[in-house]
Amino acid sequence: MNTGWIPLLLALAGPLQAQDMVEGHALYTDYCARCHGDKADGMGPLAASLNPQPSDLTALAAGNEGRFPVARVAARIDGRDPLVAHGSPMPVYGDFFEGQDAVIKAETGQPVFTSQPVVDLIAYLQSLQR
Repeated sequence: MNTGWIPLLLALAGPLQAQDMVEGHALYTDYCARCHGDKADGMGPLAASLNPQPSDLTALAAGNEGRFPVARVAARIDGRDPLVAHGSPMPVYGDFFEGQDAVIKAETGQPVFTSQPVVDLIAYLQSLQR
């Protein structure tokens, strides 16, 4: 398998972005806590009215063989992988999280192209894993 193009792709994409968990926490509070709860346990004030219930975001790594599913979480946030909830897709916040282009490494080691706000939100969610 020829993997010579991977370093070129990474060089063109730029370095992996620094993660700001303080900004990630602020984004989580503004956009996610109403459904997923202040503790990210799926018990937000709107959770009772949603079907299916919001995920316990503190258990994402546990449900993925101990590895935080970076690529899947990024895709859910920005709408590349919509999740149907309460009869319609989970709110897609990709437009709200536009900003500086960023690259984060997936659990497989592959680059995930996204925005800096999504990188920050993922960093915060990773810090909550039990």
